[in-house]
Amino acid sequence: EVQLQASGGGLVQAGGSLRLSCATSGFSFDNYAIGWFRQAPGKEREGVSCISRSSGSTYYADSVKGRFTISSDSAKNTVYLQMNSLKPEDTAVYYCASRWGGRYVCGGQSSDFYSWGQGTLVTVSS
Repeated sequence: EVQLQASGGGLVQAGGSLRLSCATSGFSFDNYAIGWFRQAPGKEREGVSCISRSSGSTYYADSVKGRFTISSDSAKNTVYLQMNSLKPEDTAVYYCASRWGGRYVCGGQSSDFYSWGQGTLVTVSS
């Protein structure tokens, strides 16, 4: 059974940092792409970042480029999202999701992903 568990959210002041973790199980980690998405109140879910070890690709939304870094640890089957210089507009519930990697080139489309974890809330105060 495919499982994804997001954690690491919390309350932080603007300019601060958080590291989110997405622990995975039930699939071959190196053959899948893992994406991070977020949904703020009253807004649509948006793609934040993605990593695919099989295609060697990563993706960052323009709004987070230069501030967020995605990484993965195969030994722990875990993907991380390091978030620096956080802004109030980063406040959202963050989700991680997976899909078969293959030749998939990472993008920000949530419809490309079919297994989702529960979200973790990130709140950035001004």
